[in-house]
Parts: sequence; C-alpha cells; structure tokens
Amino acid sequence: MVNAINTNLSSAPAVNVAQNAPVKAPDLAGMSKNPQLRKAFDAFVGQTFFGQLLHSMRKTVDKPAYFNGGRAEEIFQQQLDQVLVKNISESSADKFSGPMFELFTLQRK
Repeated sequence: MVNAINTNLSSAPAVNVAQNAPVKAPDLAGMSKNPQLRKAFDAFVGQTFFGQLLHSMRKTVDKPAYFNGGRAEEIFQQQLDQVLVKNISESSADKFSGPMFELFTLQRK
C-alpha cells in the first residue's frame, strides 16, 4: 500500500514554486465589519465555551433524590443542554468573544 502511494506521488508533475504568484493573506480588516461573520464567530465561541462548561457541570452534579426524571431525563439531557447552550450563547457570547474577535481580525504584518 505504501508503494502505491509513493508511485502515485512520483508520477505527479513537478511544480516550480518560484514561477507561481505569491499567495496574499486575506484582508482581515474588511472582515471585522461583516456582521454575519461576527454573529457566526460569537455563536461558535459561545456554544463551544458554554457547551464545555455545561458538560463539565453535568459530570460533577449527582442525581437529585426526589425530582429525578429517570431514563427519560438521561435520554433528553443532551438535547436540553444544546438548547440551553444556544440560548446562553445568543444572550451573552458577544461579551465573552468580543476581545477574541478583535484579535482574530487584527491586521497582521
């Protein structure tokens, strides 16, 4: 199998990198003014952070003595957590991810 991979790579045409045009970095300054990108960034950061936070909390909390939902609660707990994380991230992720977004869109030299 390794020989087949090496054979395919050796038959590929050679590319001269010096003749190709230089690759430009994307314009990140224009991305900071894009509200759709900011919303997607906030949603991703918020859902990732708050999802991990809620997942860790669920590991440390034991089942309650009287108001345990049983097997049904265990089945639908993850879906409830997804809804909670979505609502929490929509309401407060922009405050948390604002500085991260500014660093993400900072113009690099």
